[in-house]
Amino acid sequence: MSLLKCAALIVALGLPSLAFAGGESVNITSPSDGAKVQVSGTQVVYEAAPGPNGDHAVVTVDGTEAAVLSELAGKYTLNKLSLGDHTVCIKVVDKGRAPTGAEKCIKVTAANPGLYTY
Repeated sequence: MSLLKCAALIVALGLPSLAFAGGESVNITSPSDGAKVQVSGTQVVYEAAPGPNGDHAVVTVDGTEAAVLSELAGKYTLNKLSLGDHTVCIKVVDKGRAPTGAEKCIKVTAANPGLYTY
């Protein structure tokens, strides 16, 4: 399938943040957007394709860089989240760590084990 057809399919499916014309893409498969998570130990499962302008990926929590991801696909463990809502993003960056535009963000709510908020 051509790149143009892939891009058209992604836009038609309402997923424009997952792919870019330069071949960059980011996907977070777990946890799902809006998930309730533990304050420590939640694994973020991701895949990133840097494309021609990207070099690697980083994970941010609430806008602050939490880690440089050594693998383009894998898991990152969230630790020491405060109780409440958080935004977790995986971003493709260049060698100078400038964002290239490819990113995926999810919102999660951290709660203590056994504490459920509805």
